[in-house]
Amino acid sequence: MGKKLGLSMRGRHIFEGYSFISIWIVGFLLFMVIPLGKSLYYSLNNLEVTKEGLKASYTGLTHYRAAFTTDIDFVPLLQSTITTMLSQVPLILIFAMFSALLLNRQFRGRTLFRGIFFLPVIIASGAILRELLEQGAAQLPIFYQYDLFSKLNAFIPESILEPLLQYADSLTLVMWDSGVQILIFIAGLQTISPALYEAAKCDGATKWESFWKITFPMIMPMMFVNTLYSVVNSFTKTDNQIMNHIMNNVFKTNNYAYGSAMGWIYFIVISVVLAVVFFIFRKSLSATEGRG
Repeated sequence: MGKKLGLSMRGRHIFEGYSFISIWIVGFLLFMVIPLGKSLYYSLNNLEVTKEGLKASYTGLTHYRAAFTTDIDFVPLLQSTITTMLSQVPLILIFAMFSALLLNRQFRGRTLFRGIFFLPVIIASGAILRELLEQGAAQLPIFYQYDLFSKLNAFIPESILEPLLQYADSLTLVMWDSGVQILIFIAGLQTISPALYEAAKCDGATKWESFWKITFPMIMPMMFVNTLYSVVNSFTKTDNQIMNHIMNNVFKTNNYAYGSAMGWIYFIVISVVLAVVFFIFRKSLSATEGRG
C-alpha cells in the first residue's frame, strides 16, 4: 500500500502507525470528545437539577480554587497518589526487567511461567482487585505476625526502617502490576540479534558489560513504553484514593461540577508527569527515530 502511494520509508511507517490506531481515533471522536467537552463545561459552572435537566450558571475557576483551598482531602490524597506512583513505578520496572531476563532464557516450562506472571493481569483487576485489597491479600503477613518493625528498630533507625518495610510490603502489588511490562520487555529482548552478544563475547566482554552496552540500550524504547504504561496504570488503579474521592463527589453527592473540576486537575497533573517522562526519554526516542 505504501509503495502504491509513493511514500518514503518514514512515510510508510507513519501511515502504518495511523492505520493501527485509526479505530481508536474514530472511537475517541464518537464517544469521548463530547463527554470531555461537557465535563470541562460543567467544571466552570454551578449545576442545579431542574425538571428540564441540569441548569448551569457560570462561575469560572471557583471549583478549581475550592479543590486547593476548601477541600481538606483533595490535596493530601493527590500528594499520596503521586508519592505512591514515584515509589512503585521504579520497583515495577526493575522487577519486570529482571523477570523478563529470566523468562527469556531457554529452560523447561518457560511458557508456563510466562503465563503465571501474566495471570494477575487477568484475575486481579477491577472489582476482584478491590475485594482482594479489602481482605488484605496485597500485604505480606510476615511483617505483622512477627512484628519485624519492633525487632529491626533496635538496629535500624526508624526514619530508614519504615520506608524500607513499606517498600517490602508493596512487593505483592508490584508483582501483580508487572505482567504487561514483563511481556513488553520479553518482546524487546527477542528483537536483539544474538550476533551482537557473540561479537561482544569475542571481544572479551563479560555478561555484565554486555547487559549495559547491548541489552539495556536496545530495550530503552520498551523501557519508555513500560514507564508510560506503569505511570498511567498507577494513576488509574482500583485502589487509587484520589479517583475514589472524585467518584464519591460525582456519584454519591451528585456534585457533578466540582467532581469535573477535580477530574480536570487530576488530568493536568497526569499530563505533566507524562511530559516529564517524555523529557527524560527524549534522547532514546531521538536515537530510535534516527535508526528508523
